[in-house]
This record gives sequence, C-alpha cells and structure tokens, in this order.
Amino acid sequence: MLYFPSFTSLITRTLMTKTTTLLSATVLAMLGLVAMTFVSVVPSANAQTLVGLTDLESGDLIRGESYSAVYYYGLDGFRYVFPNDKTYFTWYEDFDDVKWISDGDLADIQIGGNVTYKPGVKMIKINSDPTVYVIGEGGEIMGIPSEEVAEDLYGSTWNQQIDDVPDGFFSNYTMGSDLEMASQYDPDAEEADAFSIDADKGLQMYLTVSIQDNSYSPSTLELDAGRAVRFVNDGDTKHTASADDGSWGTGTLNPGENFTRYFDEEDSYDFHCAYHDSMTGTLIVE
Repeated sequence: MLYFPSFTSLITRTLMTKTTTLLSATVLAMLGLVAMTFVSVVPSANAQTLVGLTDLESGDLIRGESYSAVYYYGLDGFRYVFPNDKTYFTWYEDFDDVKWISDGDLADIQIGGNVTYKPGVKMIKINSDPTVYVIGEGGEIMGIPSEEVAEDLYGSTWNQQIDDVPDGFFSNYTMGSDLEMASQYDPDAEEADAFSIDADKGLQMYLTVSIQDNSYSPSTLELDAGRAVRFVNDGDTKHTASADDGSWGTGTLNPGENFTRYFDEEDSYDFHCAYHDSMTGTLIVE
C-alpha cells in the first residue's frame, strides 16, 4: 500500500486572491458535523444582482448576500457544500458563474450534504492515515498499492497530485476495494464520467406533492427507493405532511413554502396534515 507519512501539498492556487476571504460555518444536521469553508472570491460587477429562486437551475453555483460560502444547487432541489477550496477547484476554475440570491431564499434551500473531490483529478489522503487513495464515482475511494501504480496513473509528478482531506470530512467518502494494478482505474475516464456533481452523486429530480387546502395532490404517490419528494404548500393556509407513526414530517409550511425529504427504504408511508385531520396521503416506496 502507498503511504505518505509526512506529505505536504506543493500546489499553490494562483486563482486565490486576498480580495475577500470567506469563512462560513454551515451546520450539517444530516451529516452531524460543521463544515468550515474557506474560499476567496473576487466580487464581480454583477455581484449585487440577485436571482430569484424560480430562476435557479440545477447545476447553478449559488451564494447569499451576507455569507459568502458557495454552494452547488442540485437536481434534487438541495444545496451542497464545498468543504474547502481544494474540493471546489477540482470541479471549477473560478467563481465567474456564481449566482447571488437573497439570504432568505438561501435559507429556504435545504442542505443535502457535502461535495466530494471530482473523480480522476487528484489523489487524496487524510492527516491521520498515510494511505493514498484514488477517487471514483460518488466519492468511492480505493487505496493505491505502490509508487509504481501511482506513477502509471498520474505520471512522474504523481507525488505533487495528492491533497490532504481533513479527517472530519473523510466520512463523506465511501471505502472501496484497494487497487491491485493500474489497469483497474482510468483517471481520464473517471473525470469524463463525472461531467457534473449531479452525475457524480446520481441525483435525480425530486417528485412533487402539492398541498392544497383540503387535500394532497396526488394523494397516493408511487416512487422508487432513494428518490426525493418535495411537499409544496399551494394552499391559502398553513399545512403539514406528518407521518402517521410520527417518524418524519415537514413541520408547519406556510403558503408558498416547501420541504423536501429522501425516502430510501421500501415501505408504505402514510401521512396527514396536523391542522386538518381529513387530509391524508400515502407514499408507496418500492
């Protein structure tokens, strides 16, 4: 196995400037950790032009007015956190396409998790473990068995293409089988297949349940396990979608508000409105 007990990254990002230093702390309830994001952004001439939520498209890079952390807006309607600048620059060269939205709109977009390194671009290791890994689809990592294999994959400068990932973010990655030979991994093919963060994470468009003032539409929805469902209050009064067994719920949604949740386990999920007992619905996850 390839080890780097005292490896220090030799790469300096010339794209980074001293114009604005961004420090953001984003509480990741789903992941049980705090993501500290240090990124430098050069403000553009259109920095104060705000984009509305309805104008956002999947794949957009977004940030708020007051907090300068940059997020990826996913196909599933969630925003995804870049843990640090090194992760960001495996996917993008600069910040030119970042869209500014209001702080209120940013808060309305739920956090879906962290972005992992783009496959094929870099090798990684963590501070507390000298093992060096290549990165595959969806953040799967595979140990490299030797310097010879590393050189076959990344050339004579392979030892300058390894980044340290903070221990706290190592749980974002999943452990795959260690490589035995270079032919088991193709950096160029891996990078080409990860043409977007949506593709790398396997994100799909969310399904919608419209909450009206006396019913859900549809009242019964069939979906595959691992899909996200967005509950949208299209009525004129407050509503909820609350699990009959109390295991999940949207919380109170005022008119125009929404809540999105993934349903990963096959089951039948019955739900109701906490304010209107006659409103019931069912999700059939297969």
